[in-house]
Amino acid sequence: MREVDELLVALKRHLRQRGLTYRALAPQLGLSEASVKRLFANGRLTVERLAEICRLADLTVAELALAAQAGHEVSRLSAAQEAELVADELLLLVAVCVLNHWQATDILAHYRLDEPQLVLRLTRLDRLGLIALLPGNRIRLAVARDFDWLPDGPIRRYFREHAEDDFLADGFADEACFFFSHGMLTPAARERLVGQLAELRREFAAQHQASLPQALGQRRGHGLLVALREWEPSAFAKYRRTPTGA
Repeated sequence: MREVDELLVALKRHLRQRGLTYRALAPQLGLSEASVKRLFANGRLTVERLAEICRLADLTVAELALAAQAGHEVSRLSAAQEAELVADELLLLVAVCVLNHWQATDILAHYRLDEPQLVLRLTRLDRLGLIALLPGNRIRLAVARDFDWLPDGPIRRYFREHAEDDFLADGFADEACFFFSHGMLTPAARERLVGQLAELRREFAAQHQASLPQALGQRRGHGLLVALREWEPSAFAKYRRTPTGA
C-alpha cells in the first residue's frame, strides 16, 4: 500500500472514532459533501488540505503518520508484560483508562494521581507498546482493533481473583440486565450458543466504539460478563449415585 493510502486509511479510521462524517467536514472545508468524498476516494489531498482536515479532527499530521503505522499496533501483550501491569495497581488503572480512550487530563480529573505519577505510568505503557506518548502528554492508543488479553493470562487471573466478586457483590439494580439459566445441552447446541456469545461480545465492542465521540461525562463504565460451561452445583453433585466425571 502506498504511503498516501496508509495515511488516508488512518485518517478515515480516526474520523470514524471522532464521529466526523464527510457531511460534517464539508462546510468547515468550504466544499460540498461530494467533493470531500472525491478527495478521499482519489487521494489527491495537498499537504495543506491534509493538515486542515487533521486540525478539524484534533490531530496533527505527525500523529497521523504514527497512526498509519498499523503494522506496529499491538494485538496482545506477553505474559510478562501483563504481569507488569497487575503488579502495579496504578499502572493497571491508567492502562484501563487509556484503553477506553481517556486522555491525561481526564485521568487526572477523575483519580487521585499527580502529574508525575501519571507520566511515569504513561511512559511505561509507551514502552509496553499500548500507547504512543506524544508532546504535552497527549496519548495515542497503539493497539489493534482485535486487541485482547491472554487466555488464562495474568490480567484474566487478576479479574477472577480480585474483580469478579467485586463485580457481582452489589447485585444488579436493573434486573433486566441480569440473567441466569441452567439447562442440559447437546454439543451442537452448546456450539451454537458459544457463537452467539461471541457475537454479543462483538456487539458490545461496536457500541463502545460508537459511544466514543460523546463527551466523557456522557459515558459510564459498564462491565459485561458472559459465561457458559458444563456445570452442576456442588450442593447437588454430592448426592449423585455415580461420582461426577465417572
